[in-house]
Amino acid sequence: AARGPARRAAQQIPEEILSNAELREAAEALPRNYNFEIPKTIWRIRQAQAKKVALQMPEGLLMFACTIADIVERFTDAEAVVMGDVTYGACCVDDYTARALGADFLVHYGHSCLIPIDATQGLKMLYVFVDIKIDTSHFLETIRFNFTAGTSLALVSTIQFVSTVQAASQELHSQYKVCVPQCKPLSPGEILGCTSPRLAQDTDAIVYLGDGRFHLESIMIANPGIPAYRYDPYSKVFSQEHYGHERMRRARQDAIHTAASARCWGLILGTLGRQGSPGILQHLESRLCALGRPFVRVLLSEIFPSKLRLFPDVDAWVQVACPRLSIDWGEAFSKPLLTPYEAAVALQDIEWQQPYPMD
Repeated sequence: AARGPARRAAQQIPEEILSNAELREAAEALPRNYNFEIPKTIWRIRQAQAKKVALQMPEGLLMFACTIADIVERFTDAEAVVMGDVTYGACCVDDYTARALGADFLVHYGHSCLIPIDATQGLKMLYVFVDIKIDTSHFLETIRFNFTAGTSLALVSTIQFVSTVQAASQELHSQYKVCVPQCKPLSPGEILGCTSPRLAQDTDAIVYLGDGRFHLESIMIANPGIPAYRYDPYSKVFSQEHYGHERMRRARQDAIHTAASARCWGLILGTLGRQGSPGILQHLESRLCALGRPFVRVLLSEIFPSKLRLFPDVDAWVQVACPRLSIDWGEAFSKPLLTPYEAAVALQDIEWQQPYPMD
């Protein structure tokens, strides 16, 4: 029997966009090893018939924002707006500001879809991971040189290098016990500064592919007994990394102990994108009300010691924003700056837990 015409998949980019020579030439102004998914972006904006497109990206990618904005305006009927506020992570998706600017479409670069798309009602969303291609062969050689066959390895990274980690795991599978752990809703192998999986106790080493330590420290905090290593894809330096678990534990327990006797509490709702959780804030309010503890609510996009010093009557703070603010910078504040988990310990709702829970 004769077959009917092949149906185009719902998400397939039209050929007239993929083969557009002018679009390809315009995209060549961007780094070739950075995948900004320009054809997909143009197609989705056209498909949505968007009139104003907001572009949001971390500071490391802002240097490419004007080029992308020019491409959007040239190849669609939409006006492009670059959102310049700081963007730290996937929790900073700022659909509120995009809507306030009159945008009907938001493209968020450099992070995965941590905030469900259906949560940004009335605003079309596109997440562009910006996959970065690197020299995988050197990464594989480095692992083979440093670890004996049969070693149990957990490979992790940020979203930019997750495809490389997943491909590397296939190459190493015949020699090592390789795990690419997943902490849903993140992709397999992906970690965030606040979200990492707990690994099996027989894991011999964590290997993190990426620059900087912020994300690596997240999985080190979640797995304090497992050695961690970092491969920097830019410098190609491989190093063992260490974390002061005992120092962190003492600092956080001291803050909790001080806060336990606080009279007036300050509750901070983070307003940087979607960082803050109103539900958690309401729970904290109800607990303090039940205990007869006075409190004040403060909304902040960023939390600085100088800002909190303007509230001298507050004895202890709880920030509903990012746990790493308290862990990394808590000692810079004159009053205890707790996470919601730490507040629950201070209010004797739960016991101190180990490993330290963040997400």
